[in-house]
Amino acid sequence: MYLTRNVPIFVCTLAYPTVPCPLHVFEPRYRLMIRRSIETGTKQFGMCVQDPQNGFADYGCMLFIRNLDYLPDGRSVVDTIGLKRFRVIRRGMKDGYCTADIEDLEDIKVKDEGEMRKLQELHNIVYNQACSWFQSLRNKFHSQILQYFGPMPEKEENLQETADGPAWCWWLLAVLPVDPKYQLSVLSMKSLRERLIKIQAILTYFSRDQSK
Repeated sequence: MYLTRNVPIFVCTLAYPTVPCPLHVFEPRYRLMIRRSIETGTKQFGMCVQDPQNGFADYGCMLFIRNLDYLPDGRSVVDTIGLKRFRVIRRGMKDGYCTADIEDLEDIKVKDEGEMRKLQELHNIVYNQACSWFQSLRNKFHSQILQYFGPMPEKEENLQETADGPAWCWWLLAVLPVDPKYQLSVLSMKSLRERLIKIQAILTYFSRDQSK
């Protein structure tokens, strides 16, 4: 079951499809929200980053609760993983926490064979660049990323198999130390080509930085 109406929204950080998102929940409104997600059996809620104008951003990611540990003082540690991206259509409120009506955000498929070949080439170049960047990190950062997000996903054969494109792109976006506004702009893109170009620009910038 996938929610689209009155979806509970956790306003906190950026989350991405297929990427783990561990949360530490202490606010009473979010404790209530998580409890309801479990009790209703959906085990789902939306995650959006804060927005000064509208309360929360127009784009976010659905999260699925894999595990929930209650601490003695009522706080909880919630192990979630990203499901799929969405666009906010309407905003609401319920018992102190935000809600939204949402629609799926899906990549536009490339149909032309020539375009597909170019996309595959670009994908392979950026994937190799991503692997090099990750391997070049100092051990401390390397271990922290692995502990928090797990290993970088393998390269996928079919780039257009899922609505959100290759999983490694999202994993990389989650671990790269860039401005959340930039990350949000990439999350909202419906073109894999544009997403790869943005990621390539970030990687090139960091590689230059490391070589100084």
